Amino acid sequence: MNIKYQLLTLPVVLIIFCLYLSTYVVKETDQVIITRFGQVRGEPVTEAGLQWKMPFIDDINRIEKRYLPWDGPASEMSTKDKTYLIIDTYARWRISDPKMYFLRLRDERRALSRLDDILGSETRNAVAKYELIEIVRSDKNREIKSNQSLAQASESSGQSYAIDTGRTKIQDEILVKAAGKLADFGIELLDLRFKRINYNETVRMRIYERMTSERQQIASKFRSQGEGEAAKIEGKKERDLLKLQSEAYRKVEEIHGEADANASAIYAKAYTQSPSASSFYEFKKTLETYKKVLTSDVSLIMTTNSPLFNLLKSFESVGEMTEDQR
Repeated sequence: MNIKYQLLTLPVVLIIFCLYLSTYVVKETDQVIITRFGQVRGEPVTEAGLQWKMPFIDDINRIEKRYLPWDGPASEMSTKDKTYLIIDTYARWRISDPKMYFLRLRDERRALSRLDDILGSETRNAVAKYELIEIVRSDKNREIKSNQSLAQASESSGQSYAIDTGRTKIQDEILVKAAGKLADFGIELLDLRFKRINYNETVRMRIYERMTSERQQIASKFRSQGEGEAAKIEGKKERDLLKLQSEAYRKVEEIHGEADANASAIYAKAYTQSPSASSFYEFKKTLETYKKVLTSDVSLIMTTNSPLFNLLKSFESVGEMTEDQR
């Protein structure tokens, strides 16, 4: 009984095994190329589900259906103005024609190698056609939002920040040219961007020095303008000060002249009023003069007919008369 059962189950197992070898499953993320003895047979299978094949002689080659990344190596390249840059790019791609892709590249490793060659070459060609400012900036007419006086000084120093193409259009140009070449390999290039743009180490110091020199030129211009304005203000201040001083001096001299005139008038009036008043006035002025002249540091030699000597002698006579009366 057991032998009969085994003999009956053996064909069933063989049938199931043959059915297993004759089928395969296509995933949602796969495309399948069937090869027979190394030759592609039929069209690619792109629909997900259970599919049939010839057992033992047909091979299943799975090809990715999703979007794939390409992260290129950072490469050194020169711009139109001979500035050496290190540019790191990345892209997104997909296999649009699985049959052509399989016939020409076979696997993803060779596809990435071909992407390195084509995208790297097109990037170098595009970068060599444009100047540095075109590669760095995206907007065509972007306004400088920083200090307006600094921007004006930069423009007046001969620098121009206007661009004609911009980074975005350069990337699109690389994308179009590379996509045409990759289409021959069954690859659709979806997008390409510059991930990082940096200066070469040998150029970076020169760039910093040039930036420093430009800012120093702008600073020198500001300083010269400031010194000019300071000189104008200082000159105006000196002129105003001299004008004020001259007006004040004129006013003082007018007041002195008026006071001297009034004093002279008073002196003349007092002198003509009476002989005794004039004699007293003359005597008082003489005493004031002697008080200013005769100090402890002054030594005088007088003759007997000197007015001062006579005045002192008269003081001495008056003093003697006073003592006799006492």
